[in-house]
Amino acid sequence: MKVGMVTYLWGAKWDLPTLIKNCEQTGIDGVELRSTHKHGVEVSLNKSQRDDVKRRFADSRITLVGLGSACEYHSADHGVVQHNIELTRKFLELSRDVGGSGVKVRPNGFVKGEDRRRTIERIGKALMTCARFAEDLGQQIRLEVHGRGTKDPKVIRQIVDVADHPRVTVCWNSNPGETIGGSLKTNFDLLAKRIGDVVHIHDLYERSYPYRELFSLLKTSGFKGWCLSESPPTSDPLRVMRYYRALFDELAGQPE
Repeated sequence: MKVGMVTYLWGAKWDLPTLIKNCEQTGIDGVELRSTHKHGVEVSLNKSQRDDVKRRFADSRITLVGLGSACEYHSADHGVVQHNIELTRKFLELSRDVGGSGVKVRPNGFVKGEDRRRTIERIGKALMTCARFAEDLGQQIRLEVHGRGTKDPKVIRQIVDVADHPRVTVCWNSNPGETIGGSLKTNFDLLAKRIGDVVHIHDLYERSYPYRELFSLLKTSGFKGWCLSESPPTSDPLRVMRYYRALFDELAGQPE
């Protein structure tokens, strides 16, 4: 397993050279670039700008794991869903162009008053369309376990059962409330075969979430991908990132 970060709270205000430099200095090996942040890697970039992003990562030891979009497909408005599908295609093209391997998308809740199964079907069918784009572009769709109601692993399983395509993978999100009887195993097992090469993790010291068990389950399942931090903001990010790397290595059983 490898450790990286999402430019969600750490790194949200760093430009791309600063982000790469800070990751190199602290032992953070990869990044998911969340859209709208200061790094500026957005679908509006032209070819020259995309080439520059790709070169910057190639010249560093930091892996561009992929892009983090806010694309979602639950809306009852067909036009809104189609807009998000088209935006996903643009993010997939951008990820390919800058050297990433996939794009994070999300469910973001149910439509009020609508039968849940109908919403699940809509999300799943939209993901199937996006998966065909991803296949053509050599990318992954990473469905984050996210959203009010939709973050339930049972719901995510129903969505990916509809989106039954190898390019649609699950991004485990380490959400509160995933344990049953104090254990993650039941919910993890629901999704284990669809988890791709990215999971999101948060504060590893937090005892309310069983990170030791999560890491054990990931290793048992054969996971060899990226564990990306989405931890809260800090006034001393470089120091915290160094501690984070050390704690990750301890939990993952792979010390320096």
